[in-house]
Amino acid sequence: MTSGAPSDPSNMERCSIRSDMDLSIALANLRAWALRRGFDNAETTRVVTAASEIGRNILKFAGHGHLEFQSAFRGTKQGVMVAAVDNGPGIADLEAAMKDRYSTSGTLGLGLPGVKRLVDEFEVDTEPGKGTRATFRLWRR
Repeated sequence: MTSGAPSDPSNMERCSIRSDMDLSIALANLRAWALRRGFDNAETTRVVTAASEIGRNILKFAGHGHLEFQSAFRGTKQGVMVAAVDNGPGIADLEAAMKDRYSTSGTLGLGLPGVKRLVDEFEVDTEPGKGTRATFRLWRR
């Protein structure tokens, strides 16, 4: 987990997530957005894969929420910031959830740790009963 980087709110896109179709549309929008901003195919695939995982968690645990994405900057670095936001139950044990093979839903438990490995920066803000905001940044190479 890491501290935030400056971003450009003037180019933020927000996609409501209430169904698998909504998530698919949001991921297609994110893919096109990243390619338009010069991300190569490998970087774009990493961004979309990580966003898919945190977006799926919205549907699985909260039922609905939204994805946000926008340009991010730090010094000479340029990248993307993606956040999945919901008002669901929150994550009761974040430390455990960030470890491989931990699952409360009968899955493999590789989601959040996998996102952390795919991206350059990853943070999760959660409060039981209030929701979760999972944010990542990926810097262009």
